[in-house]
Amino acid sequence: MAALDLGTNNCRLLIARQGNGSYQVIDAFSRIVRLGEGVSQSGRLSDDAMDRTIEALKICAAKMERRGVTLARAVATEACRRAANCGGFVGRAQDEAGIALDIITSGEEAELAFRGCTPLLDRDTPFAIIFDIGGGSTELGWLRLGAQRQPEIIAWHSMPYGVVSLTEEFGAEATGGEAPLTFYRRMVDKVVHELEPFRRAIGAGRHIGEGKVQMLGTSGTVTTLSGIQLGLPRYDRNVVDGSFLRFGDVERISHDLATRDCRGRAQLPCIGIERADLVLSGCAILSAVCRLWPVGRLRVADRGVREGILMSLMTGTAPDNVYLDAAAPMAAPAATTAPGRQLQAAEDR
Repeated sequence: MAALDLGTNNCRLLIARQGNGSYQVIDAFSRIVRLGEGVSQSGRLSDDAMDRTIEALKICAAKMERRGVTLARAVATEACRRAANCGGFVGRAQDEAGIALDIITSGEEAELAFRGCTPLLDRDTPFAIIFDIGGGSTELGWLRLGAQRQPEIIAWHSMPYGVVSLTEEFGAEATGGEAPLTFYRRMVDKVVHELEPFRRAIGAGRHIGEGKVQMLGTSGTVTTLSGIQLGLPRYDRNVVDGSFLRFGDVERISHDLATRDCRGRAQLPCIGIERADLVLSGCAILSAVCRLWPVGRLRVADRGVREGILMSLMTGTAPDNVYLDAAAPMAAPAATTAPGRQLQAAEDR
């Protein structure tokens, strides 16, 4: 099986072998392509961004062919949802790389990401807040858990800000004599304002006060901060995935990054040049989440949409066309958009 997640910032692939009710990952690929670069301002995918992404998709297609993949799904998210010229890009992906991209709704993106992360949740804690900080959007979910049942998504929300779109609005660092921490706090306040309606809708405050809520985050932001907190000389998924971050450490590391320019951030292990201009906006989104839902700590997941896709392929819950095209998984027609789930929330839940 293969799962390809084409986001606003990254192109990621997992190839796995199914067996005994689970799967084993046998190959993977990840590349920062910045497909959504400038989309929040122009409303279009740039030629350079499309060219970079097509090259990455060709590598993915070659890996799938080499591994003999017989069942696959490739999805695209916020950048393609927003871009007026995404149809032309989807056609290029099909014609040049042989990959049929399915442009999914924010609702399905959230559901896949949450499904991929649920193995890390503590079933003895009755509620969970899960979030996925992407390049063009951030998905959040309010879940109910039980020992004898699958986690239930009570409510979800997609915020149209991710690390790319927030950086494009504010910039990568303070300018014009503005104090670095003042610049950073402006970004945090912006995100808090955007998320406040969802905070009111789910009404989680009482449950948080009673210790009945856990938090789990999946994104390059939380994994990077975990790597920094753990003092890793280089990023190691096996150490980071499933680790914990205390909110005090989130604030300490975020403030340190805010006082550095992009060059200074790039010198830190687990960040590097490719992430240096985006990591602070991710920290701002994370800090806003921590402020609105003061759980105290969060579990870090280096998993998400791809794992959710693999689980759906394995359990037969992926869209029908995926299975109909299983004999030639990458030769499906141009993208379709799957229906999303609407926000379901009540103050008394």
